[in-house]
Formats: sequence, structure tokens, C-alpha cells
Amino acid sequence: MCGKFTQLSSWQDVRSFSQPLAETDTEVVSTPMRFANIIRLNEQGEREVVPMCWGFAGKGDKNPSRPKHMHARSETIDRLPTFANAFAHGRGILVVYTFNEGEELPNGKTKQWVITPNDGQPIAIAVICEKWTKGDETLDTFIQVTTPANTLISKITDRMPAILRPEDWEVWLGEREGGPEDVKMVLRTFDDGGNWTMTEQAPSRQPLKSKKDEGQAGLF
Repeated sequence: MCGKFTQLSSWQDVRSFSQPLAETDTEVVSTPMRFANIIRLNEQGEREVVPMCWGFAGKGDKNPSRPKHMHARSETIDRLPTFANAFAHGRGILVVYTFNEGEELPNGKTKQWVITPNDGQPIAIAVICEKWTKGDETLDTFIQVTTPANTLISKITDRMPAILRPEDWEVWLGEREGGPEDVKMVLRTFDDGGNWTMTEQAPSRQPLKSKKDEGQAGLF
């Protein structure tokens, strides 16, 4: 399942996600326990962009630096106690330009593949969010929702991120009224229609740290 993605670097970039990626735009690579900008509704029901850390810690964990969960399956997200509250009250959207999937090889190693839209348009991934707390310390966290893989990704693995179509945003964020089953209806396998390219990842480099990463480094 997805373990890395690239995202535009600023909150304003995320808000302006509808334009193709330009050569001068700055990208940030994110992996588990790094920060990404998540779109959610605030208390007034308006969209806002909030930096959140990727990964849910276990209930009662004193340190969130070793999260127990990175993904939640769409089929059971509303029934499992670990995810049900976040599904009901903490849905958000992660906007990315590429994401990675891993192929398990016979020798036990994992080959990483990068999925990129050919048209340069961003991808909206469904996430659920919750706040980790310990005394006065708090940390906004998120995990990705997954669905069965589409034709392209099924060549290497059986799961993929839950991709939201533009018409699904209002339902997923809660701007349009609907029950749990209505919300789950948007979590269906995304058919890229031949628009995605999957390429083997080049030799890995250390992911770039965001300013939020640096600020949180000493807390935990």
C-alpha cells in the first residue's frame, strides 16, 4: 500500500490544486510520520488546510513517533473501533501529484513504483484524521483510506489509495448531508482510464523535511 507521495509545498498551493504542476512549483516528499497538508472542515463548516502527521498511534500511547496504523480499509472503516470515530467525524482529503506502491519480490525485498498522472492533474486521496493528546501536548494525525487495486496497480499489489472524484468531495468532507453508507459509496476503486503511468522508483534519497517536521522534532 502507498508509503510515499509528493505534495505541493505550501498551503496556498494545496488550495490552488486545480492547475497542472508547473516546472517552477516546489514539491515535498512525504513518508509515514512526516507532515502533509490535509483539507478538512473547520468548526464553522468551512474548508481549511491543516498540517498533519501521517500515522495513528495506539490509544493511550505516550509517544506517537511509532504509529500503529498508516492505512484503513474502506470495506471496514466504519465498523472497526480503531477507525469508526475518525470516519464519522474526522474525514479529510490529501492532494498529491504522485504516490508510491510497493511490489513484494520473491527474495523478500520490495520494489517501489511511482504512479504519476499523465495530464499533470493532482490526485485527491481520502483520509481520516484524529488528534493525539498527552497532557498539554497535541498532534493532528491522519491515515489514508484504501480500496481494492485498479487494473494498473493490481499488477504489483492488491490495494491502492481511495481516490476521490471531484464530485465526491462534498460528500466525503461532510458538506453534503448523507449517512455512513452514502459516504462509503465514494470509496470505490478508481479507474484511471489509462491516464496514469507507473515507473520503477529511482534510487532513494532522504525525504525533504518540512518546517513543521523540524518544529516537532524535539517534542517527542
